[in-house]
Amino acid sequence: MTSTRSLIRRAALGTAAVTAALVLAACGNDDGGSDSGAGAGSAAEGSASASAEAHNDQDVSFAQGMIPHHEQAIQMSRTAESRASSSEVKDLAARIEKAQDPEITAMSGWLKAWGEDVPASMPGMDHSMHGTDESSGPGMPGMMDAEDMDELMKESGKGFDSMFLTMMVEHHEGAVEMATTEKEKGRYAPAKEMAADIITTQNAEIEEMNKLLGKS
Repeated sequence: MTSTRSLIRRAALGTAAVTAALVLAACGNDDGGSDSGAGAGSAAEGSASASAEAHNDQDVSFAQGMIPHHEQAIQMSRTAESRASSSEVKDLAARIEKAQDPEITAMSGWLKAWGEDVPASMPGMDHSMHGTDESSGPGMPGMMDAEDMDELMKESGKGFDSMFLTMMVEHHEGAVEMATTEKEKGRYAPAKEMAADIITTQNAEIEEMNKLLGKS
């Protein structure tokens, strides 16, 4: 008899335990559980967003400097379309323009998103930015000044080809220097990736141009 009562009591306790577990599970699936999941999702999204937007002063400097640097390279390349005599030079110039124009658009977008100034387009590049100029302060590496650009615009044929290649080698070397600094000190992943692409692409083009100049 005692054994029978014990079995009945255990069965009753087991049923109560199962019922309580089911109630707790149901509560867990109500709004409280949903809020917890949403909260975790929001936190993850917020973290991802913050990570994507994280940048530093070097990233800003890189974009603000490389935009006019690219603009000058594109101006030089467009001039080659009508003044160069070598098909190799014309092809190179077209590739430079094709690669750098979208990068200008991307960097301008970054600066706007960061609330930073986007450098104004400077057609003609009629100000000195080559080396160090007392009136404008230190220039960006590889930039040509107004005199350099005027000299290039006056040339045509083989004379243009030689001057264009010589100037563009220096221009590319400056871009590689700027990109190397960004790769080492920047924080914004897309900017660092662009810097790496610039280093790879422009170093290859420097080698190509030196070959066309007969230097390698």
